[in-house]
Amino acid sequence: MQQLPPREQQIIQAHAGLIVNVVQAAQNPELRPQLEQLLRTSEENGWGALVAAVRRILEGSRDLGLLARLDEEDSVIVEAILRGLQDPTTLPDPNARPDPVLAAPGLAGMIHACTRGDVQALELLSQMAEQMTNVGGDMGRMGGLMRRLVEGERDPEVLLKGMGAQGESLVLAVLEELGKLEAH
Repeated sequence: MQQLPPREQQIIQAHAGLIVNVVQAAQNPELRPQLEQLLRTSEENGWGALVAAVRRILEGSRDLGLLARLDEEDSVIVEAILRGLQDPTTLPDPNARPDPVLAAPGLAGMIHACTRGDVQALELLSQMAEQMTNVGGDMGRMGGLMRRLVEGERDPEVLLKGMGAQGESLVLAVLEELGKLEAH
């Protein structure tokens, strides 16, 4: 995958399966029925604008105007799909595990913004925490820690309880990034 800012890399990797499936379905109409179920589920879960853009891509649109009504995350996903249609070597590996170190600066930035009263960051972080909690495992535990981090908890011994190696790595990286942000 080409070098993108860490936040964009994380978004693309988190949605790699969808990105690759859309590109494959756009190139092979026989795959569309399988993708349609995923799109219906995504639409039911509040991703209507993204699903509308994906359907336009499947109908042949390659216009950057598709990005006009999308939020940042949806725009990154649609741009990755469009890049993948032009150059398949840019497609993310849907089997790769997201690198927790890439997530740390973005999470820390949102947590820091929340502590400063940024309502939009708080809404986004709340949505992310809910999604992470639904995933379970270390990600679910990390999702459950968001509120504590916003409220100022920084003690690794408290935050790392019950975490596996990957979760510990993410929590420690977030704490390190928060330390940098809070020092300024």
